[in-house]
Amino acid sequence: MPAVTRAIAILRLLGSSASPLGLKAIAQTLDLVPSTCLHILRALVEEKLAKVNPYSKRYSLDVGMLPLGRAVLRNSSFATLVQPELDRLSKRYGLTAIGVEMLALEYMVVVALSRSPALLGLHVDVGSRFPALISASGRCVAAFGNHPWKKIEQRFRSLRWDNAPKLGVWRKEVESAKRKGYSIDRSNYINGIAIIAAPVLDANQHMAQGIVLLGLAEQINNSAAISIARDMRAAAETVAKQMYSH
Repeated sequence: MPAVTRAIAILRLLGSSASPLGLKAIAQTLDLVPSTCLHILRALVEEKLAKVNPYSKRYSLDVGMLPLGRAVLRNSSFATLVQPELDRLSKRYGLTAIGVEMLALEYMVVVALSRSPALLGLHVDVGSRFPALISASGRCVAAFGNHPWKKIEQRFRSLRWDNAPKLGVWRKEVESAKRKGYSIDRSNYINGIAIIAAPVLDANQHMAQGIVLLGLAEQINNSAAISIARDMRAAAETVAKQMYSH
């Protein structure tokens, strides 16, 4: 494996990890010789792409990744294609609309955003990361992500909710998302917040991106949430056709 490929693999691993990683964990995960791994890590630290805690000797991403991350987002075809739909949905319903990309079962990353003019006590920005299986979007990931249920269940048990659903109930909601092409979370993830999600599916009907709307639960009754979700599903299908029609 070329050194550049190894460096990219290390950066991706550090970016997907919920906490800093030690040399041994990085080398074992990527099947690298520890001395080689250490050499690459030192180069990444020197370039400010990674940093190391001098006491714990654990590594994480550094500020040098920020301009690279912005460049990736600017050149993301999904971010470009989904933005008009986010703007339309946000304006029509007065909700915050976001486009997310999935990192397997690790995280979803916000790559596009259209803010509601109404104030919302929930901080979301481009680059924000959330657990992949959390909330309405997480149900869509479980339904369309093509991941083994055993791994999904393991991840589910580590999630933190304000009002956590029981696994059996949540699995039925995943099955419902599979049938309907959308999911609605009302105060499970964050108390008082309604979150609606629709998956953007590729030609194999697998989800790598999604559209999510957020608002105050008291302002969105059940019938309104279903109407919004169906509109989002249509928007997601439009984006999918533009991305995957070839």
